[in-house]
Amino acid sequence: MRERNGLDAADIRILTAVQKYGQLSKTKLAELVNLSPTPCWARLTRLRAAGYISGYHADIALDRVVDTTRVVVTVSLTHHRKTDFDRFENHIAGIDAIINCVATGGGIDYIMTVVTPSLSTFQDVMEDLLSADLGIDRYMTYFATRLIKAEQPNLAKLVAHTAR
Repeated sequence: MRERNGLDAADIRILTAVQKYGQLSKTKLAELVNLSPTPCWARLTRLRAAGYISGYHADIALDRVVDTTRVVVTVSLTHHRKTDFDRFENHIAGIDAIINCVATGGGIDYIMTVVTPSLSTFQDVMEDLLSADLGIDRYMTYFATRLIKAEQPNLAKLVAHTAR
């Protein structure tokens, strides 16, 4: 049975395995999703080509490598025209310290996560943002003391829920 996005249960199993384990050998992926290797690999190739897989990465235990300052920042813009949003989003896309940014509806426009090596470096990032003429009306900072949970959503459960 195909879902509304054109994916079937085998495609979802492949995406779930890749999401959980990253790049896998043809044999291991086929074993995990209960398909023979060649058709499984053909499906994976099709899923990549169709843009369902945007990349592979490793989850690094950052706190074991380096001390960091992690700050959640909410941002509200002065004006709410498409050009204002585009200017802000294009600018922050090029800032490595901003590791996550979500546009929101309601009282604030964006929620960002900023990771820097120190508090003073975080302040430099914010000063650069404010001096870039991005139309920032106000911002609030929330200093993270511990990262409790950070993971990708469970794809199989999301698809199963929307199929109901």
